[in-house]
Amino acid sequence: MTETSERPIIAIPMGDPAGIGPEITVKALSKGEIYEVCRPIMIGNKEVMNQAIGFAGLDLYLNTVANPSEGKYQHGTIDIIHSDNVDIQKLQVGEVQAMCGQAAFDYIKTSIEFANAGIVDAIATTPINKESLKAANVPYIGHTEMLAGLTGVDDPLTMFEVHSLRIFFLTRHLSLKDAIGQITAKRVYDYLHRCTAALNLLGIDNPKIAVAGLNPHSGEHGLFGREEVDEIEPGVKNACKDGIHAFGPVPADSVFHQALHGKYDAVLSLYHDQGHIAAKMTDFERTISITNGLPFLRTSVDHGTAFDIAGTGIAASVSMEEAIKLAAKYAKQFRAAQKA
Repeated sequence: MTETSERPIIAIPMGDPAGIGPEITVKALSKGEIYEVCRPIMIGNKEVMNQAIGFAGLDLYLNTVANPSEGKYQHGTIDIIHSDNVDIQKLQVGEVQAMCGQAAFDYIKTSIEFANAGIVDAIATTPINKESLKAANVPYIGHTEMLAGLTGVDDPLTMFEVHSLRIFFLTRHLSLKDAIGQITAKRVYDYLHRCTAALNLLGIDNPKIAVAGLNPHSGEHGLFGREEVDEIEPGVKNACKDGIHAFGPVPADSVFHQALHGKYDAVLSLYHDQGHIAAKMTDFERTISITNGLPFLRTSVDHGTAFDIAGTGIAASVSMEEAIKLAAKYAKQFRAAQKA
């Protein structure tokens, strides 16, 4: 095992107490390999975590600490910074509750404060629920918006990593019609620069980035669709003039396969489902989200609170394990690159 001081400290906010976040976290932290690569610190509620340990049928000890520096970081023990913000008697597992939305926000806020102060090296987040956040009048709809608002970052950059495939997104939560309207030469150019900078922070020098095509066969030079000719190609060419190693547009039916097998270091997907489908068909459970452009590294599972199975003990922890491992993988390089 790596020396304790060399293993990065990864903060794990518990997520929505009524969802599967607590369960998948205790299951992930029951695995010895997690402690071989990092020092995980939970930010959450100890009563809810003990309940999750019961759901999962595990034999784990909760060690309550006031600061990450006090953690034992030993397999079999979960170090937790306790927040007394959940009434366990009123908690309804699998249900939308304002109490849970507020609690989930509190855990993330605390994690961000630790990360901003350099007390933890990265954050690996668990699922939260948009309806619960709304019920609590939390002024953010999801993780990305919280991270942006609480760090002052205008437009965080989302990247998926699954096996050797990395995917960035030019647009996210927009209708397909509105997303197409956002595909401009300037936006493609800007994102290629941002994607390159993000990959540099993760230790990837001179990355090769392919831009996915929008239309079938990338429009066949304007035969069916002008977006590639009028917007995407000019954006790619302008980025290349600046020394960015960009390629495309490359037909979307082949570019993700090519990147998975090493032809490109990353793909810039043009809209939400284009990249999501490619990643999740590669390996649904191991598709992990990285939020770039923040003052710290953040990884996350890419699934929801799964209220329908919360409390049953059957939730799989593979995604949570991968999110923690990926945070540990990149944390040291990310910090070093920021200081350089």
